[in-house]
Amino acid sequence: MRISLFAVGRLKSGPEKELAERYYDRFAKAGPAVGLELARIVEINESRSGNAGMRKREEAAALEKMLADGAVLILLDERGKALDSPQFAELLGAIRDQGKRDLVIAIGGPDGLDPDLTGKAAHRLCFGKMTWPHQLVRVMLGEQLYRAVTILSGHPYHRV
Repeated sequence: MRISLFAVGRLKSGPEKELAERYYDRFAKAGPAVGLELARIVEINESRSGNAGMRKREEAAALEKMLADGAVLILLDERGKALDSPQFAELLGAIRDQGKRDLVIAIGGPDGLDPDLTGKAAHRLCFGKMTWPHQLVRVMLGEQLYRAVTILSGHPYHRV
């Protein structure tokens, strides 16, 4: 299954970008052994519209343009469900085992996600109740994707 990441905002050079790239590289190398492939990372600029609702709609429209037919959409949303790492790995494995070809994991902009988009998502997940800067979310997502691969493959990286 091909996994694409969609992010509103660009990850600028610096330690966060280097760490994110390290985890996405690990995921890209280890994923194919368990049927998971890093397809692409798509970054778009934040909308410059004058109001939050319009910004969210414009960002959602950009995301919808990149969704392949039949792609499963997971949104990272502060109101989403918190999973532990084994549950996240299980979710990815279940989507893969259903024969889905494409999965898109999306990180919205600072204003959040368009309500119409949340209705189209198969899953809404969060990294806890706290608000995280998008740079750290990108790092945490990369690490969790890599961790999911190690869990699915039985590798000892994840210890209980």
